[in-house]
Amino acid sequence: MKDIKLLTTHAQLKALSDPFRSELLLRLMEQPRTGQQLSEIFEMSRARIHYHLKELEKNELVAVVRKEEKNGIVQKFYQSVSRGFVPDQSILPHSEMTETIRTMMISMLEQSKRRILSAPEEALKNDSSSKDPDDWHYRSSSHEIHAREEDFLAWQKKFSALMEELAQIQRPDPDPEAKLYYFYMLGLQVDESAYEKREES
Repeated sequence: MKDIKLLTTHAQLKALSDPFRSELLLRLMEQPRTGQQLSEIFEMSRARIHYHLKELEKNELVAVVRKEEKNGIVQKFYQSVSRGFVPDQSILPHSEMTETIRTMMISMLEQSKRRILSAPEEALKNDSSSKDPDDWHYRSSSHEIHAREEDFLAWQKKFSALMEELAQIQRPDPDPEAKLYYFYMLGLQVDESAYEKREES
């Protein structure tokens, strides 16, 4: 699976702008699944699932990664072709682009919600008794800043380098001393502040 796939057609954007297909694609980023498995997850008919899978496959967003025969029936396992999707500059002016990105972000938030709800109790414990979040075994925070775009982009490069550093501490699976951690990041420009401004003392 690629890290990033470049979206080069309006048809690909349209396929991803559908909220259900966006959610379906995120499930297929996690692991390969059959139409039957997806039908059970979403409580939807196999015919309907098959229709959406074919739309995603037609637009080269998912692919069949393996086939297995069970009770004389060949099962196809579908998987996302990438962990992320970025629109090509040539289709940026298209009006559907922003809605596609918005839909994907919302679907990713729903995915993160599922991961939080299924997290083990030990993941949310602060057994260090410290009041400093840097000592905790989890990280959860939101920030809002007022900054120039060029300063934000410069910081974002540093942040990307830090995430690359995080990737370097990855340990082989299985490793009896390693634990599995999940990260979700979101940063974008907004029009209005959600926080009350404090008076400078």
